[in-house]
Amino acid sequence: MSESLPLSLIVITRDAAHELAECLASAPFAAEAVVVDSGSSDDTVAVAARCGARVIPHPWEGYGAQKNFAVGQARHDWVLCVDADERVTPELAAAIAALFARGSPAAAAYAVARRNRFLGRWLAHGEGYPDWNVRLFDRRRARWTDDPVHEHVVATGPVVRLAGDLKHASAESLEAYIAKQNRYTTLQAQAMHARGERAGALVVAASPLARFFRFYVVKLGFLDGVAGFAHIAIGAFASFLKYAKLRALASRGEE
Repeated sequence: MSESLPLSLIVITRDAAHELAECLASAPFAAEAVVVDSGSSDDTVAVAARCGARVIPHPWEGYGAQKNFAVGQARHDWVLCVDADERVTPELAAAIAALFARGSPAAAAYAVARRNRFLGRWLAHGEGYPDWNVRLFDRRRARWTDDPVHEHVVATGPVVRLAGDLKHASAESLEAYIAKQNRYTTLQAQAMHARGERAGALVVAASPLARFFRFYVVKLGFLDGVAGFAHIAIGAFASFLKYAKLRALASRGEE
């Protein structure tokens, strides 16, 4: 496309030098790119500047709050939020361009099908695809939740699904992925405990089983082979960890 679109590309970063350039290059249609960095020790800031992005340093506040801060720095009300290890496919770029070709998009927000790569394979079923996420939205009618992890966009108005994929091309090791699930479930359990939520023994036991059955059987995750099995099994174990940690927090409070 020859003309830029009146939207801001938003990326939050920390130590993402090895993947940021490809991320920014996948969305050349955005009128501007905003990178909010929370103290990278590698060349992330230099890479962002070299790619023409506007770089804003900001201390880490948690995923939801950090993304809301970044959205607030945009020069346009329409924003496209992506992670440094994600790539906008040509099909998704064309769908976004078609929205603006008709003037300002009608919906408040648009969801995209995120496709995850795991153990070297692009997943096509289960939790891995289509992993619908709202990423394009009018910040006057939508915003990120303030959740410290597993944040999502809430909109005042209709949300429409777009054609084309957002590829999640994570290159992290299996060890790093599992460590991240451990960190995330701790944050989730702490947030749930702060809201007064509790988990009974049945929830702790049944939640991982239900999650595995839903994504491996109902959502056909078994068709993704070993990679699909491992992805869903880790997700089910993460569900167990979240509720087990929540139960542990409650038990400490009762001592």
